[in-house]
Amino acid sequence: MEIKLGFGQIPKSQYIFVNRESDYCWYMLSEDKRQIPIYDKALTGVITGIEVNKKVETSFGEAEKTDLSILADKPYIIRSGSDSYFSKSLLLSLDALTFEQLRKPITITVSPGERTIVFCAIYDPENYRAIDVNWDGHKELNWQALGEKVSLKINHLHHSSQKHTEISERLTIAQLREIMMVKIDTYLAELGWTKEEGKQYLQQKYGKRSRHHLTETELLDFMMVIFETLYTQAIASPKAS
Repeated sequence: MEIKLGFGQIPKSQYIFVNRESDYCWYMLSEDKRQIPIYDKALTGVITGIEVNKKVETSFGEAEKTDLSILADKPYIIRSGSDSYFSKSLLLSLDALTFEQLRKPITITVSPGERTIVFCAIYDPENYRAIDVNWDGHKELNWQALGEKVSLKINHLHHSSQKHTEISERLTIAQLREIMMVKIDTYLAELGWTKEEGKQYLQQKYGKRSRHHLTETELLDFMMVIFETLYTQAIASPKAS
């Protein structure tokens, strides 16, 4: 994102609100609270965070909203009603994305439904393909649980990447590798993988039999893959409360 010198707007996130009007589905607000229509139907950027079921004061009283933070030409926050079709289709699409896809730019689109309904779809801008989601049984779906799952997934990924960057700035490569090695040992122990299973995975994905032969990028990728596997297992088999 290019930094422009001189006078300009206050450097803060721009809120995007979702609402179906006659010829557009989302808009911004001017300083005097007038709607500024956005006629484009797609926004491409990197997701940096999400807040679900966030309580917000509106002109109609308190309401629950979903705020999705995305970095494009500038930081944006897409705000929609937690119970809206947009939020629900957004959560289904985000849940279907892998950790690898979430680290890359994605395209969020809006499309009008009947009356006031707005749907969301997510595309991979590299291959122009939409992320497939399944609406079967959506009426019985626990949307609060899905929101918490997606929030954990996205916010942990962003926090881990940010923390990795901060650590990288003050540690040597050797120290950074040692930290990742310890993390990997912890994740592998929780997964119950044997040393041989780990070696087989390394051979299949990276063509190497030992973690010590991986580059820093490969080691970070391996750590995130293990975490994703651990995360998926935890979601599939939640511990009894």
